[in-house]
Amino acid sequence: MLSYNTQKKLLIFSFLAIPLALLITFSFYPAVKLIYYSFTSWDGLSNNYPWVGLSNYKSIFTNPGLFGAFGHNFSYLVCGIIQNIIALYFAIILNSKIKAKNFFRSVLFTPYILNAVAIVFIFKFIYLDTGALNLLLQHMGLGSLQQDWIGNDSIVNWSLAFVSMWEYFGFNMVIYLAALQSVPQEMYEAAKIDGANKWKTLIYITIPNIKGIIQINLLLTISGALEAFNIPFIMTNASPPTATFLTNTMNVAFTFGNYGLASAMAVVLLVLVGVVIFIQQKLLGGGRDVV
Repeated sequence: MLSYNTQKKLLIFSFLAIPLALLITFSFYPAVKLIYYSFTSWDGLSNNYPWVGLSNYKSIFTNPGLFGAFGHNFSYLVCGIIQNIIALYFAIILNSKIKAKNFFRSVLFTPYILNAVAIVFIFKFIYLDTGALNLLLQHMGLGSLQQDWIGNDSIVNWSLAFVSMWEYFGFNMVIYLAALQSVPQEMYEAAKIDGANKWKTLIYITIPNIKGIIQINLLLTISGALEAFNIPFIMTNASPPTATFLTNTMNVAFTFGNYGLASAMAVVLLVLVGVVIFIQQKLLGGGRDVV
């Protein structure tokens, strides 16, 4: 007869065995192989893995067409931060007592549940020279603001980043809305009795109580900006003026067949995301309880 402690350990191991096996098989092992491939010039097909050392990493940081593509990610980062501010604003409004708030919540959340490819194609037609956006500007008497939204290299990345901003706005709004509903209403009532205005209530009650959620959304926003892929790939076929670091990684692997260099780029992206997460945790308090 097995002792209680032995049975307990066996039960715990039984529950953990399959998840750990899956984690090792589909996460840890591929990560180790990825790092190994990054030091080779593997073509993705042969069984030969010519060792090139740090040559791939040197190519990344010395080739402006590779590492310099992060400059195109900047527009996604800026629009993502603006998106969070607007999403929080609408979440606060829809958390108050207004008529038809459930209807407005559904409408604002709709873009997120649409197919991502369909959204990009919709905006591709909107951004045409004779598309809805230019026609709208013309009818509003703002014809001077008409642009070649995709063909103009100086604004194309902002145009693409706006698509991402519109697509994910509803998701962030719902997350903020759920966080706001968890804040005790007694705090707001006490603040109102003490004479606090809406601005002070926002600064001293709302934001401190949802700080953890703000950190999570900012983390998702920053990592998403660094990993932008589907919008430039579908909208412009990742042309040089719009190519992000991730689209370049995919092109290096599947177009040029240099899986070694692509693996090194993936490792660089992984490290960069990790550094950004670390910096964010240090600056914003690392997700500690703030209530």
